[in-house]
Amino acid sequence: MAQGRDSAGKAMAFGLALLFLILLQSELAESAVYTVGNQNGWTFNTAGWTKGKRFRAGDVLIFKYNPSVHNVVAVNAAGYNGCTTPKGSKIYKSGNDRITLARGPNYFICNFPAHCEAGMKIVVNAA
Repeated sequence: MAQGRDSAGKAMAFGLALLFLILLQSELAESAVYTVGNQNGWTFNTAGWTKGKRFRAGDVLIFKYNPSVHNVVAVNAAGYNGCTTPKGSKIYKSGNDRITLARGPNYFICNFPAHCEAGMKIVVNAA
């Protein structure tokens, strides 16, 4: 009898693990990928780029730009509003950056001189 219960317990654990993997895969499969900006990529006048889009945590933003003239900095609300780079901010500079969205507001600026102040910044709210 004890052996039968042990086998049933293993089967149930296996079934739960399999269900977890299926749910995890379906969550990952639903992530969307967005290229930020217009035909010129991440540049000036992209603030309206988010309009009409629905973002979710786990979605991926791709920032394409010329790294000799731009970058992408993930900042907090204060950094976004003040066009500053708070200590510890992640600075991307590859020209082809893939950034996974966290739940809530995600703030991005270009911190090259005067770029953020000229409007090179976006906030993406992810559900």
